[in-house]
Amino acid sequence: MISDGTTNYVFYTARDFQAPNWPEDELVFHLDLGFDDVQVAEQRLLAAGATKPDHQPGGTHWTVLLDPSGQPFCISSNKAW
Repeated sequence: MISDGTTNYVFYTARDFQAPNWPEDELVFHLDLGFDDVQVAEQRLLAAGATKPDHQPGGTHWTVLLDPSGQPFCISSNKAW
């Protein structure tokens, strides 16, 4: 669990997890993360194990990445929020 005293994030291993076949499968959820420097964040996330799929529906507005389990998440500029 990660907590800042007001918000808690809990992570666990789902033994029967099957990654979505994105973009074909409907997503149950995904995270949208904002960064001051999106290019630096993307490089750090890729170095940490994320991958960047060919299908990028956000154009220049956001970038879709996949975590190591195949779950999509989006990154964009904090200015977009």
